[in-house]
Amino acid sequence: MSTLVIVESPTKARTIRNYLPKNYRVEASMGHVRDLPQSASEIPANVKGEKWAQLGVNVDADFEPLYVVPKDKKKVVTQLKEALKDASELILATDEDREGESISWHLYQLLKPKVPTKRMVFHEITQEAIKKALQNCRSIDEQLVRAQETRRILDRLVGYTLSPLLWKKIAWGLSAGRVQSVAVRLLVNRERERRAFKQATYWDLKATLTPPQTGKSKEQSFTAVLVTLAGTRLATGSDFDPSTGKIIADRKVVLLNQAEAEALKQRLSDKTWKVTDIEERPVTRKPAPPFTTSTLQQEANRKLRLSARDTMRIAQSLYEQGYITYMRTDSVHLSEQAIAAARSCVEQLYGKQYLSPQPRQYTTKSKGAQEAHEAIRPAGSSFRTPQETGLSDRELKLYDLIWKRTVACQMADSRQTQITVQLQVEDAGFRSSGKRIDFPGYLRAYVEGSDDPEAALEDQEIILPDLKVGDHPDCQDLETVKHETQPPARYTEATLVKTLESEGIGRPSTYASIIGTIIDKGYAQLTNNALIPSFTAFAVTELLEKYFHDVVDPSFTSKMEQTLDDIAAGEAEWLPYLRQFYLGDNGLETLVKQKEDQIDANQARTVELENLNAKIRIGKFGPYIEVENGDGVVTASIPRDLTPADLDPQKVETLLRQKTSGPDEVGRHPETGEPIYVLIGPYGPYVQLGDKSDENPKPKQASLPKGVKPEDVTLDMAVGLLSLPRTLGTHPETGATIQANLGRFGPYIVHNAKEGKDYRSLKAGDDVLTISLERALELLSEPKKGRSTSSKSKAALRELGTHPEDGEPVNIYDGPYGPYIKHGKTNVSLPEGTSPENIALDTALELLASKTSSGKSTRKTTKSTNSSRSKSTKAKSSTTAAKKTS
Repeated sequence: MSTLVIVESPTKARTIRNYLPKNYRVEASMGHVRDLPQSASEIPANVKGEKWAQLGVNVDADFEPLYVVPKDKKKVVTQLKEALKDASELILATDEDREGESISWHLYQLLKPKVPTKRMVFHEITQEAIKKALQNCRSIDEQLVRAQETRRILDRLVGYTLSPLLWKKIAWGLSAGRVQSVAVRLLVNRERERRAFKQATYWDLKATLTPPQTGKSKEQSFTAVLVTLAGTRLATGSDFDPSTGKIIADRKVVLLNQAEAEALKQRLSDKTWKVTDIEERPVTRKPAPPFTTSTLQQEANRKLRLSARDTMRIAQSLYEQGYITYMRTDSVHLSEQAIAAARSCVEQLYGKQYLSPQPRQYTTKSKGAQEAHEAIRPAGSSFRTPQETGLSDRELKLYDLIWKRTVACQMADSRQTQITVQLQVEDAGFRSSGKRIDFPGYLRAYVEGSDDPEAALEDQEIILPDLKVGDHPDCQDLETVKHETQPPARYTEATLVKTLESEGIGRPSTYASIIGTIIDKGYAQLTNNALIPSFTAFAVTELLEKYFHDVVDPSFTSKMEQTLDDIAAGEAEWLPYLRQFYLGDNGLETLVKQKEDQIDANQARTVELENLNAKIRIGKFGPYIEVENGDGVVTASIPRDLTPADLDPQKVETLLRQKTSGPDEVGRHPETGEPIYVLIGPYGPYVQLGDKSDENPKPKQASLPKGVKPEDVTLDMAVGLLSLPRTLGTHPETGATIQANLGRFGPYIVHNAKEGKDYRSLKAGDDVLTISLERALELLSEPKKGRSTSSKSKAALRELGTHPEDGEPVNIYDGPYGPYIKHGKTNVSLPEGTSPENIALDTALELLASKTSSGKSTRKTTKSTNSSRSKSTKAKSSTTAAKKTS
């Protein structure tokens, strides 16, 4: 007889198997095996007629949850039951957080083991950690399970009570969530601030100087900026009211316009400069603590441009392969073993002088920190350097980030000297700032990223020449500089995660899935790393603010989170809280029943934006503008890339004029004589050749290149765009044609070789309308960079290996309905709740075999058979444990 060990994923099972005795059998549950029903088809027949069945929680029976085994987990459960028959002992070894405890409890409830059962927890998958965990097994923590169940029920009550209301009043398919709706409101409020923002302009002077007696040596030059005039401070951006664009009333500052700045420049020319003061201030900087879930998501977004969801997927894979410790944690604590390993790395790689004098231990500041005992760090009692891991691509980059942050936290402080030089010329005061790094300390290994997009990630010296008070430096150049105040920056994933955590909203382990849901549901689009809320987000937020303010109030949500933590700690009762929240006089169910008839659907679908003589409505096919004129109501679709903050009266007028008066004509095509129009469609501006008619239902169209405005389009440019693709000539080696064209990701060239098309994106300075054959050949000769190494297939998320029967590759790709496995012409969806990083080749072969034996061999079939499920599961996190959205 053997001991059966159950974990969540095949990858974790494979890694743990290496550290267990031979009579131990390790199986994977593939994430959750039981949950609240996700669709009507999952509701058991015996309760289908109950009014609470769709909710999945019987609110009249002490909020009893209705748990079901999803169809795609029935086979897994059967296999686990079969494995248990041959076992003399069961060990539940799911993750050590609340979610993992819940999965173990559900497994125990389903399997009903008649053999001794233990709960094994560990923070990292190493031989030492697994051995220690085996010797210290415990029972399932019922209190932790109850806290997680309460959280799950609460999220279901919020989502399934409010979402149907949004479907009725605004649009089908929308969703509300306990944390999701607060996060959307944060994005909307920032966009409102951007709409209300009034830009201001101010000027100052910048001088380029050299020390006395050095002539015009560029090596010795330094810059200084104007800071005072006649003893009064010069205005800077922080002195302006962002809502008026005027100087804040109580600020006593000098505001220069362009003419005044130019006059001052002329007045100061050829005048004598003098150093009036030099201040040197020592500064000590300490390294940042090791990573928590939240700070890892933030830093990976800043430095690696990874989404929170991708960061968690990759970190999950690194953990399950045994490279890092558990990646869902609020704690910055490091074990003595980890501190010793980090200090050993510092001493070996940088020398003893770079070690902190004493081991550093960090204190967790997060009030509700509970997810694990230790920060995220490299696994083991000695840390493998990134080069020693054998990792590649994004896994290597993320491990490198974690390794550097952990090692740096045990390094010495950085000692720097901040230098400020004050200079005077007539009545104008200038300042020059420098920085000298006296000892780099931890900066040798790691520099924390910044949320300021203008700030450099690396800490660099700014060396000033040797100056003394009384010196008269020579002014080599004096220029006027124009400044414009900037609207509040949109949230990035990093800044949104940081705000949610600082406000105590939700759990860091759920942020990735929450942000993913916001994007999937169309509440925001991710553009240049910024989260831009949609008009739908405005409509939903306005409705919730007006009728259900608590749901989107950060302080209310934060208090709710604290109550959930109190329940986990045994300091609050779960049932009275749920009753009050949902069934009380001001409970959610009560409010929805009271407010539903008060909400006018037409008004709910209308977004109110100040300074617009038009209504914005949410329609079946997206947002549109509506205005009334003498002939009735005129509507015009809003392009998808036009954001609420950027919709001004001029853009409204352009869209409506195109609808009422017809599109703007830029001229006639020189060959056909047909008119060429500039139009704005759902996907942005484009040019069109000729009119649409029954004889010409699909006139030729071409999108404008990125950055080109409709008003800047000339006839020559329009003719050129409509002539794309341009044939530049033939390749001298293959004889195949080379063409230039404009695609979804910008302008490119393509070499139409027999063995396959070879693409290259154009670089800055290249013009798709004028690029020559010679330049195209230069680009083609460079190593290819991009999303795929073959034009016949997009880039794989993971390459699993080759099929043993035909040697063809077996890969995982990202499709419109989620990740799927591909072998030849056979595609099969990943099991629900399983991430691409957790699929091994043997598992993929089993899934492909079962697909082939069922006679379904195309992605199309998968789509149709899973269509009902995909609607309810599309926004799920694909992490192994299928973590739930709060």
